[in-house]
Amino acid sequence: MAKTGEKSGGSGKKGLKRKAAPEEPQEAAVVEDGTTESGVQPPKAAAFPPGFSISEIKNKQRRHLMFTRWKQQQRKEKLAAKKKLKKEREALGDKAPPKPIPKTIDNQRVFDETIVDPNDEEVAYDEATDEFASYFNRQTSPKILITTSDRPHGRTVRLCEQLSTVIPNSHVYYRRGLALKKIIPQCISRDFTDLIVINEDRKTPNGLILSHLPNGPTAHFKMSSVRLRKEIKRRGKDPTEHIPEIILNNFTTRLGHSVGRMFASLFPHNPQFIGRQVATFHNQRDYIFFRFHRYIFKSEKKVGIQELGPRFTLKLRSLQKGTFDSKYGEYEWVHKVCAYSLKSHLENLYYGKNKTTHFNLWVLIS
Repeated sequence: MAKTGEKSGGSGKKGLKRKAAPEEPQEAAVVEDGTTESGVQPPKAAAFPPGFSISEIKNKQRRHLMFTRWKQQQRKEKLAAKKKLKKEREALGDKAPPKPIPKTIDNQRVFDETIVDPNDEEVAYDEATDEFASYFNRQTSPKILITTSDRPHGRTVRLCEQLSTVIPNSHVYYRRGLALKKIIPQCISRDFTDLIVINEDRKTPNGLILSHLPNGPTAHFKMSSVRLRKEIKRRGKDPTEHIPEIILNNFTTRLGHSVGRMFASLFPHNPQFIGRQVATFHNQRDYIFFRFHRYIFKSEKKVGIQELGPRFTLKLRSLQKGTFDSKYGEYEWVHKVCAYSLKSHLENLYYGKNKTTHFNLWVLIS
């Protein structure tokens, strides 16, 4: 019988041999001038960040690792610079220079020439003679009718019901297939001052029409980011019947004054501060954010807010003189749509139909 490690006579199989461990390379002795005894300089440690672009690394995992390390180093350098600047400011005390103002989208915007001074005589005259003058002179009290588009779904109906708890003296009626031209005279005869119509698409509210009665104007808004009360986290209890305060932010242009006065005319004059409820219309970058909160007094100096809901975002599409009239109405302002965007929208709308229809549409919009 063959010994282990030797070839067996007739089997033809090789015996198992233990491989010798590879010899570890011996470190070359380094002379004082930085070279080895053989005169060759040792390789330098890899510097970080690398001198080349990380995007040139072809290995995906290696590229991701290098990018992560680079971001971590940037974060450390930024934090160290921040701590150093803080120590310098503490050392200077009152002589420290003022903190720089951070750049934001709002403070970097080009100045809007349509912003008006609320104390301007022309603006004051326009507001004294517009359609909302009777409300601000306390000659009328608001009475709101809230309705929907035809055959509304549950989400839209619940939004109307929750809006009626936010806006005092508001009434929800089902549309029942009536046209707005027939609804408006009935509203005027029953002393309603405003009409709110919530439209929907694919079971989701996507539009709001607000018409001031009896002489207008009428505003059409696009509605998005709708959240009902049950969908809001950490919401408070249902609102009470107290008249809420109303806050209008950044309605500073001529158009903003008109829209802000429309929203203000929905609520009664004298808010009941004991209810601690506030409705906010915040205009930012031409989007109007609606929120409904309640004040919470934690102590004599600390005050918190608790959202009650609902919440949604509006964007003005058009402002029309008079009551709603889609055929002969005169528009004060219409949102301008880019021709390329309109062309793409029409293409997507008719895409998938027969080639003749698609070709005729292309000729029409070209």
